[in-house]
Parts: sequence; C-alpha cells; structure tokens
Amino acid sequence: MHRIGLCAATLLLTTAALAGETAKPTTAAAPKGEAIVGTHEATATVTKIDMKTREVTVKTEDGEEVTFVADERVKNLPQVKVGDRIKAVYTEAIAYEVKKGGKAMGVAEHSTTDIAKPGAKPAAAVGHQVTVTVTVTAIDPKVPSITFMGPKGNTQTVKVRHPEKLQGVAVGDAVDITYTEALAVKVEEAPKM
Repeated sequence: MHRIGLCAATLLLTTAALAGETAKPTTAAAPKGEAIVGTHEATATVTKIDMKTREVTVKTEDGEEVTFVADERVKNLPQVKVGDRIKAVYTEAIAYEVKKGGKAMGVAEHSTTDIAKPGAKPAAAVGHQVTVTVTVTAIDPKVPSITFMGPKGNTQTVKVRHPEKLQGVAVGDAVDITYTEALAVKVEEAPKM
C-alpha cells in the first residue's frame, strides 16, 4: 500500500471527485458531494516457502511467479503451507462535499491495523484516511477549471471534466476532501484434493 503526499492527494481527489467518474446528477441549488470507490482484488497460490530466509514464492492467477520476504511482523508464517491461497483486496475511496462559505482547515489523518491472532493463518487489514478542507478561490467555466487553497496557503488548479458539477459552487465555498485506502490480506488453507 502506498501513501500519497497531501498536495498530490488534493490534486488527485479534487480532479477525480469533480471529474465525476461515476457521477450522479446533482442539483445546482444545493451542491453536496459524492464518493468514488475502486476495489482491486488479487489471488495467488503459495508455491515455495523458506522459513529460514522468510522468502515466500507465489504464483498469480495469470501464471506469474513472485518472490517476496515476509516481514518479521508476520508472526504466523509457520502456519503457511505450499498450496495455500493468498487473497488481497485493495480499496481506495475519494469523497468530497461542497459547503457554502467556510475556510481551509487543518488536515486530519487516521490509521488502523488489525492482524491475525497467534497460531492462526496470517491475515492483516490496514487502513489510512486523510481529510483536508480546502477553499474555492477561483472558477473558470471556460476551461472549465477550479482553483483551491489548502490550509497552509498552497493552491492547486484542476480541470473539471463535467462542468455541470460546478453549478451552484462559488468562490469562498469550502470543500471537504477525504481519501481513504485499505488493504486486507489473508491466507486460506490449500483446497482439499
């Protein structure tokens, strides 16, 4: 899982959110917001394990073999056997909400981690969420684009794919942007033959 810097996250979030990738119609009189969620899943089968070096080799569904070293934090590695399946689900969500008036506020971050109990098959879930409030400083309907100022005075201009998303949005409005990412990985016992 990767972490995105605040400026890049603001650009990514506002571009995707205002681009309306999965846009639902909104009313011009009351701009609110929306959320865009993407999920990626992968499954691989364990083909080799070296407990001494902690190297694990897996074969993906498309036949590619990948070798990695299991981190020391993976306490239940001895429970993994050749033939076990590793499932990973990565989810990203971008949400925004336009609020009349307001101002850029600070940044709030929250992280969570959950791991398997000792003796169980390895499993873990980690999540990270960043929320920032930015202020609309300019709107150019000809481009169309919108410019935001962040809580530290940094500005960013982004193009808007769907100009109708700008209806009802005005200079001075605040936009709460929340970026969430989560990764869940679990090992499942090899299927019985």
